[in-house]
Amino acid sequence: MALDAQQTRGFTHTWPTSLEKSWAKLVKVTKMVKKLGQDDPRRIIHSLKVGFALALVLLLQQFHPSFYGFGANIIWAVITVVLVLEFSVGATLGKGLNRMLATLLAGALGVAIHRIATLSGEKGKVVLSSTFVIVIAATATFMRFFPRLKARYDYGLVIFMLTFCMVSLSDNTEDELWKMAYERLLTIIIGSCIAIMVCICICPVWVGEDLHNQITGSIEKLADFLEGFGDDYFKNSENTEAVDDEPFLHRYKSVLSSKSSEQTMAVLARWEPCHGRFRFRHPWKQYLEIGKLLRLCAYKIEALSVYLLHPKEVWYYHRNII
Repeated sequence: MALDAQQTRGFTHTWPTSLEKSWAKLVKVTKMVKKLGQDDPRRIIHSLKVGFALALVLLLQQFHPSFYGFGANIIWAVITVVLVLEFSVGATLGKGLNRMLATLLAGALGVAIHRIATLSGEKGKVVLSSTFVIVIAATATFMRFFPRLKARYDYGLVIFMLTFCMVSLSDNTEDELWKMAYERLLTIIIGSCIAIMVCICICPVWVGEDLHNQITGSIEKLADFLEGFGDDYFKNSENTEAVDDEPFLHRYKSVLSSKSSEQTMAVLARWEPCHGRFRFRHPWKQYLEIGKLLRLCAYKIEALSVYLLHPKEVWYYHRNII
């Protein structure tokens, strides 16, 4: 009886504690989700756009009679929407065009290789198919190491290899293979077009504009530092303590690690059509040059900021030299 009473009391104490922990985790997750949406409300809109695009595929299948002829291949339209529809217009256009072009080329090449391999007999078919797969897959993989190809066409090269292997190694007859290739290509084109239209027509996110704003923000951060440095270095001579809590001392540091994001945005911006003040063949490469100069300036500013972290006695010496 005593043991049962202890177990009952232990369960009574444990249950509220577990409930409180679960509630605390739920509150924490809710705050994280709220902060994520408040930092960039476009993320919420993008999530709704993905759901809307998938709903369009479903409605098109339900109300368009020709979609019933695709059978199981309609799933490729769904997969295409999920993979192609990205946050920005440039990324969506790049992926969509890469996927459509790679599927077309790989499908045609795969059917041709399958035809040639079939004419050589059963044993010859295995040897030729394996040889072509090795050569083409190795070539496409090696092309991914070229920086320019990897930056703009890496996704297309991956889709090319996958589609070619699926078609060329298929056991279907030639007529069945043609039908399968046609249906998959058409469903992928439909999925890509739906993803592109939804991304452009509903609250579009232009990565070129984001790149412009990021470069502008970097210039403002460096300007804020130089202005704040002049005020604290030359005017505040009464304070003999080191300055470490000023916001301008840390705001410029984000410029030091901006190279990767700027390069990615510049590549994606080249896929985007004319929009707003950004016309066709906008000089996106010049933004990279400006970003490079800004990072060089930020490194010099980082060295300059050391003087604000020392006592004012050190300041007087360097100020007299200046």
